[in-house]
Formats: sequence, C-alpha cells, structure tokens
Amino acid sequence: MNQFTTDIVDALVKKQDITEVFRSHLETAVNTLLTTELTAFLDYEKYDRIGFNSGNSRNGSYGRKLHTEYGDLNIQIPRDRNGEFKQQTVAPYKRSNDTLESFVIHMFQKGVTTSEIAGLIEKMYGHHYTPQTISNMTKTMTEQVEAFNKRTLSARYVCVYLDATFIPVRRETVSKEAVYLAVGIREDGTKEVLAYTIAPTESAFNWQELLVDLKERGVEEVLLFISDGLKGMTDAILSVFPKSQYQTCLVHVARNLSHKVRVEDRSEVCDDFKTVYRADSQEGGQEALDDFCKKWKKAYPKLTKSLAENPYLLTFYRFPQSIWRSIYSTNLIESFNKQIKKYTKRKEQFPNEEALERFLVSQFEDYNHRFATRCHIGFDKARAELAAMFETKE
Repeated sequence: MNQFTTDIVDALVKKQDITEVFRSHLETAVNTLLTTELTAFLDYEKYDRIGFNSGNSRNGSYGRKLHTEYGDLNIQIPRDRNGEFKQQTVAPYKRSNDTLESFVIHMFQKGVTTSEIAGLIEKMYGHHYTPQTISNMTKTMTEQVEAFNKRTLSARYVCVYLDATFIPVRRETVSKEAVYLAVGIREDGTKEVLAYTIAPTESAFNWQELLVDLKERGVEEVLLFISDGLKGMTDAILSVFPKSQYQTCLVHVARNLSHKVRVEDRSEVCDDFKTVYRADSQEGGQEALDDFCKKWKKAYPKLTKSLAENPYLLTFYRFPQSIWRSIYSTNLIESFNKQIKKYTKRKEQFPNEEALERFLVSQFEDYNHRFATRCHIGFDKARAELAAMFETKE
C-alpha cells in the first residue's frame, strides 16, 4: 500500500473529505516535477560540486496558485540566477484546449510511470485507463523516434563525448542493457545528443557502428573524442574519424588508480595525480606526470608504467585553456546519464526496446531543446582558436 492509498483509507475511516487528499498529493507531484525540471535544466543536482562555477545556479522560488477541480494548489516555481529557466510542468493544467493524449505524453516524458499516469487521470478527469492504454497513447512518439534517428547532423563538432549507461529492459526476461550515447559540442559552444544505440553489452564494435552512423548523417570533422578508455575504443574512433584526437577520461583514470593502490596510499596518490591535469600547460602536465611516475614507480611499477605509456592522457592541453575543465573528462555526459537513470528508476520496467527508445528520445529532445542556444562554459572565449584548429586540421 503506497502513501496515497494509505491517506485515502485514513480519510475514509475518519469520515473526512477525500478531495483534500487528491489536492494534497497533486500539489506535491507538481512541485516535485518543477524541482526536477530545474535540476535537468541546470544539469546538476542541488549541492552537487559540478555546479560550482557553472555560470548558473538555483535562486529560490516564487509562489502562485493553480486552480483545479480539487481546489487551489500552492505551487512553488523555482528560479535560476540567470533568469533562463522556463518551466513546462504546469502547462497541461493551464491550457483548456490540451488533449488528454498530450497530457499523457507530457507526463511520460517527465518520467512518471504508466500506472501513476493512469491513477492521476482517474483522479483528475474521472476516466479509468489501464497502464497498457496509457502505454499505447505514448506510441504516438514512434514517429518522433524515427525522426530523431534520421535527422541530419552538423558537419563540425569541437568534441564528442561517448559514454554508456545500463538500463533494465525486457527481452523475454528483464536484464540491464547498455545504452550507448554520443553528445557533441559545436563551434559555437551549443551541445546536443547526437545519437544512441541499445545493445546487451558494451563493446568497441558497437561504438564503431554508432560512429559510422554519425558520419552517414553528416558529421565530417570532430576535433576531439572523449571517453572512459574502453579497450579498443581508440581504434574504433580512428577507423571512422582518422584525423580526430582522443582524450581518455582522467576522472576514470584517477578512479582506477584509487582501486589499484593500498588504502593508506589512496589519498596521496589521487592528490598527486590531480597535478597532472591541473597544470598551466602541456609541458607542465607532462612534468607532473613524470614526477608522479618517478615518485610511485618503486611501490607500483606496473601502474606507473601503464600511465607513462598512455598517449591519451594529456591531449586536452592542445586545446584552448578556457575549455580544459570541460574536456579532460566525461563528466558532462555522465551527469546527463545520471539524470536519465534517475527518471528510469520510476518506471516499473520497459516492456521492450521500443518503449525504452520512446522514453530516451523524449529525454534527448528535451536536452537538445534546452541547450540549443546556450554556449557551454569556456567555449565562447575559445571560439576563434577552435575555428583556427579546424582550418589547420584541413
């Protein structure tokens, strides 16, 4: 029995008006969606260190009342410091000409489960729909999925982030499968989800197929690819984009180091490694790496040998300094993947791959819309240098 059901039973036992129960839960749901929407817009959780110096932040909220058949809802509309956030959650409640189907799709895109949507519709409109009926309504998004996968992409991208996350999907039985994701940043600093694919496991071969798809849809030049260093990844990338450069995620490298040294050395090793990617120049980074390997060679010879022989640790230093913090790791795409997983945890399960795709594309389109005109931090300062790098590359 969930809290909503418990509250209804309690109200009935006490012979209270259950309309207030509906109103209260609806108010909570709307406020939760508004908060989640701002988190997705800012691209980081509240109090997350990723948000420090990001250029925008939370800035409180303002109250307003929303009239419904269950009474007034006290809504807190969250604000961002730059005044760029435009919430969409309350739109279905405001407009009298919204169809029930558009409301269902809107809630589905927000990560609300089909069972929750069915229950909410029955409370609000008095219509009883099964979760399967709700699922059928969301199938109108199939055309949206096809359009997303076939759309023409830009010819140039400064960098493309590659990362996979694992989401449960049913194929007779339920198992977590890899969702491969590519996010690109253009010369003007705007970013978008370029492509995705779904497979039971993660492999360099599947990544290569995704990269071929990017090329077939119009991508001609990518200055830099960033990923977590999966075995065979560099070969897969260079086989499709031979003129591109590659940066292995240094946050992943640091994380791996922490698991390969003794607990008593862990803090010192990680602090020492940070100097490698916090130097003022590529020469400084190389010197820091040499010092790191020299210091820890005796205690961890295999580990330091592996680092010294890795040609993809310091690639980011070849780019404008204003974007270094954005390109030495895959934090940008991992943050987005965390948002996706947060939404998917609310789903009972994805009954098939098509249902998962419909959900994913709704999230990708929302992401692309939010960042279509927003320049990623540091890229505005680097625009001239990046344009020159494209010309030199040719």
